[in-house]
Amino acid sequence: MPTYTPVSPIHTYSAANNGISALAFDPVADTLWTGLVNGTVVARHSAAHPFRGITINVKAGAVSKISAGENHIRALGAGSPGLGSWTKGGANEWFYHHSSTDATSNATITAFSPESNSARQLAIASTALELMFIDSMTGVYVRRVNTPSMINHLSFSHSLLVSGSLDGYVRVHDSRTGMKSDRNSSALGRAHQGSIHGLQCSGNYVFTVGFGIRHSHTVPDNFVKVFDLRAMRALPPVPFSDGAAYINVVPRRSSSICVTSNTGIVQILDVNNLNSPEANEFHALDLPSAAHITATAISPTGAYIAFSDAHGSIHLLSAAAEATDVTLPFNGTTDSQPPTLPHEQEPPEEIEWTDSTPLNSIGLPYYKEPLLSSWSEVLGPRKSTGTYFPPPARIPFQRLSLRYSENIGYSSLPKEFKGTRNVTILPNKGRNGKQGARFRSDKGKDSLANVASFDSLTDEIPKEYRHVEIEYSKFGVEDFDFDYYNKTPYSGLETHIFNSYTNSLVQVLHHCSPVTRLATSHIAIDCRVERCLLCELGFVSRMLEDSKGRNCQSSNFCKTVGLIAEGVDNSLVDYGREPHLVTKPVDRIQAFHRFLIDQLAERANIFPVPSIRIGRSASFAQPTLASPMSQLIGLTWTETKSCTSCKFFQEQVKDSHVFNLSYLGVREKEGRDFESIVKSSLFKHITHKASCQGCRHTTNHVTHRTIASKNLPPVLALNASCHSEEHLKLWINTGKSRFLPAGNIQIRGNGVGADEAAVEYRVRALVVQTAGKHKHPHLSAIIRVSDAEKRGAEFKSPWFVFNDFVVTNVTEDDALGFSGSWKVPAIVYLERVDIDSMLNLSCLPQQMNPAILCRDTSISQNRMPSMIKQRLLTYDKLPKPGTKIAIDSEFVAMQQEDSEHRSDGSKKVIRPAIYGLARVSVLRGDENEGEVPFIDDHIHTTEPIVDYVTQYSGIKYGDLDPTLSPHTLTPLKVVYKKLRLLVDLGCVFIGHGLTKDFRTINIHVPPEQVVDTVDIYYLASRGRRLSLKFLTWYMLDKRIQDGVHDSIEDARFALMLYRKHQQLKDEGKWKETLEELYKVGRQQNWQVPPAPDDLMFEQTMANMIQSTNTMDIRAQQGFPTTPVKRFNSQQHQGGPSGYPTSQPGTPGGGPGAYPRMGTPETSYYRNNMGM
Repeated sequence: MPTYTPVSPIHTYSAANNGISALAFDPVADTLWTGLVNGTVVARHSAAHPFRGITINVKAGAVSKISAGENHIRALGAGSPGLGSWTKGGANEWFYHHSSTDATSNATITAFSPESNSARQLAIASTALELMFIDSMTGVYVRRVNTPSMINHLSFSHSLLVSGSLDGYVRVHDSRTGMKSDRNSSALGRAHQGSIHGLQCSGNYVFTVGFGIRHSHTVPDNFVKVFDLRAMRALPPVPFSDGAAYINVVPRRSSSICVTSNTGIVQILDVNNLNSPEANEFHALDLPSAAHITATAISPTGAYIAFSDAHGSIHLLSAAAEATDVTLPFNGTTDSQPPTLPHEQEPPEEIEWTDSTPLNSIGLPYYKEPLLSSWSEVLGPRKSTGTYFPPPARIPFQRLSLRYSENIGYSSLPKEFKGTRNVTILPNKGRNGKQGARFRSDKGKDSLANVASFDSLTDEIPKEYRHVEIEYSKFGVEDFDFDYYNKTPYSGLETHIFNSYTNSLVQVLHHCSPVTRLATSHIAIDCRVERCLLCELGFVSRMLEDSKGRNCQSSNFCKTVGLIAEGVDNSLVDYGREPHLVTKPVDRIQAFHRFLIDQLAERANIFPVPSIRIGRSASFAQPTLASPMSQLIGLTWTETKSCTSCKFFQEQVKDSHVFNLSYLGVREKEGRDFESIVKSSLFKHITHKASCQGCRHTTNHVTHRTIASKNLPPVLALNASCHSEEHLKLWINTGKSRFLPAGNIQIRGNGVGADEAAVEYRVRALVVQTAGKHKHPHLSAIIRVSDAEKRGAEFKSPWFVFNDFVVTNVTEDDALGFSGSWKVPAIVYLERVDIDSMLNLSCLPQQMNPAILCRDTSISQNRMPSMIKQRLLTYDKLPKPGTKIAIDSEFVAMQQEDSEHRSDGSKKVIRPAIYGLARVSVLRGDENEGEVPFIDDHIHTTEPIVDYVTQYSGIKYGDLDPTLSPHTLTPLKVVYKKLRLLVDLGCVFIGHGLTKDFRTINIHVPPEQVVDTVDIYYLASRGRRLSLKFLTWYMLDKRIQDGVHDSIEDARFALMLYRKHQQLKDEGKWKETLEELYKVGRQQNWQVPPAPDDLMFEQTMANMIQSTNTMDIRAQQGFPTTPVKRFNSQQHQGGPSGYPTSQPGTPGGGPGAYPRMGTPETSYYRNNMGM
């Protein structure tokens, strides 16, 4: 264990102006970064011969903290409103300006943490009692949570975020959200009576130093407090008699700390072995008189410990073998990076000034304030010159015909005031003001005859790649004309849901036949994982396959992505932020690609099959057979690492599912084609420095991969990793040549032994990012569709662009070519030419087990027997093709509608409300079985519910909670499997409004298996669809939905309406009944009239009020005169008594008429109300 010895201090700073307030060692360079009280950060290079480097201005008070990384410097100033990040050359990368939730607060940043190990995030705290997270790469705000006290220290442990506060408490937070941890207690305890002055995390330990209270004064505490994150409790403190002021964890010693006092007493302690003299050290720094320590730091390898004093000197302790050996770099390694030179700005180009030199050749500064748009008479010429443009004359108030909306008046511009200065010529637009908005309800109207369907035609991006947004009419998203954007038999995916950026990759995996086969087989087994992406991918693939060109949405898949990725990498989750505030789509989809394939491989491990690769079996290197997804996409290789000095080598078997393309040799003339770059990326051969276990020195090492041809996977998944303009130039077409070949590419393994056979691959699919000038980028998939290859001449080529819900057939040149920088590659899928002969997919299950319909799947812990409404099917009663079943569903709101209100009072929907399935009821359609439900499941959900919509859904708080629900509660995936099985069995679904229900459930049912009473009772010439409540009242003379909705009741009456339709059709009365239905509907305003008891009560109240004279008499006699609302007989169609007259053909109390006076229905009310 090294022993520290003092070395010569560094005397460079004047305490008056440049006193040191913060220190930090560079992890990769021979540099010590110093923060000064004047708000600057200065680099000190070379431990042997220190010299001054670049200077960074933090733009605040004294620098309070510095954090040095491999490529950046982050610094915070005392009282600073923000946190900055700079390159080591001094160029600013980003600066986060804090804005408090309190507009009147001048909040400043008090602390920031190192970068999180699990996500690219920083935690920062402010004086506004807030804890915020920002993206460490861009400085973009991510989220904010409130804190109970002001935080002045932050540090990440391996799994938690630890904070120290001015009240002396140490608290733990969830490192992903910043909220209080779900552990036993959010606060580890009060470490010190005063504020915390230092906090460090090492493994499962937390160490703090701070201030105590002595004789009503704050003094440094004589104990170092220790906490255990595993047990969430305090451990015995470590005594330090001189008053602990600073603390640092000693690297490479998990339980050792360096404690320093203000007077320069330094003690290195092992908290697990305090009594060992070998593990503990004591030093007294030689400080000038009246000086004290202002900052401490320890190098990443523990080679140096630095201390700054109030006189501007830096004292050093070195762990070198000899005290005089100061040749060891500050970072403690011999392969340090050279000092970074300051970033110099290029001087402005010299201009030879002549009389004809245009003024616009001189650059203008950036103005934050608006410039003058017109000159006044004082500053400019008179009106007579013709260059003065006064503002338009004020319109007289009398000329305006105002209409008011929410106390704001609106009026059209009078004709005499119209002119070219008041008119802006805009391109033709759709009804919602956006180009390309097409609605089914507008078909056949002239208003959309010339509507542009895509973005501006002047854009360099071809039409099939341009971004199209879904628009919403008053009829909702179902009215959007998706068919206009897709004339192919291959379905697209909608974009109005969170995490829909994954659509392109979902399409690629769906059209990769072996992956689709694997995913759809997974839903046939009993997968007990509630959030399984392989199951969701299988459901999406089945939906895309069955839809035959109709638009689909992957809402369940996207929801599962958000729930799983939130615990792994928040950058993969779409929180609905503005596009410029999130990671670039090309970077996000590549990170999600690796995440998704790893998840699919993990979930596919439960397949009860030996192998899908013909001839593949377990080996010595891989004794257990890999997951089916790993057999399909994964690649196993042997990595050899050898020392160039002593020839010592190590071998290790590794595997991966996704490879990044490497462009290390792009500057050479050879190896610039796609095939060569793929080979160099697979058979990577790199030289690097590392510590050799053979010769015990830091030497050059050579690492290379050995891959046998037989191990090359059937499908090769590649991330393009095109991060620079130099890389993108390789992909862009040069003349008539393309980077991506249309034919096959050959890859030959480099295994030892017999000659390796060449394996041929061809491009199956691409994911690209497309963006024009001043437009936000988005993702599209370009796929060689296998089905189109079989159809041959039916299409101009087998290549299709899947631009979300826009699907277009394109030529091979358009698909594989890159005509400009607007198209950036993200993902490439290569498929072996002999893939069919090397895979045996027949061993995968194909059909779901119908026993799930006969099994009780409830997870409710308090289910009441009286609430069990369903009677399960038996095996001999399982549905057969053509079996009629009735279905209805209820939903709850998972997210409210996002909308904006315009100045004219109109509303525009930006994102519709998101609903989740809450209950589904499926009834037997056989009249002999009594229309009894065999499925009546409430759906368990872990997502927050913003509105139970109890009035329409019948769902109340607790109904979807396993610990509270009295109903049959079932996981969503199990219910989805039941419905999927009923579709596969060929059942005919009968219900009301099934199109919208199936859309929200996210399942596709073939049209021939759907009987929707909304469409049965519909006259196209009238253009109105009728509600179930109105249809039941008129056709069946029944009243439903008077209270809350019941899905069993709704499904039963939808089935009865279907039977009524069949009966009327057999009797030949269907057409006239439908006409009469619409006639009565218009008379009743499409509403069910009040029940007879409601009408009798209103009539009685009307008779009690004879005239206003009666009220006057009562007032004179001293009785109350509270006015009673008069009964308005005009509210109901019919005679003066409030009852409607009978309709022709329906005398008395038939459908379409109220009960008459004197009928048995009204005699009860007459007798009991004294009438």
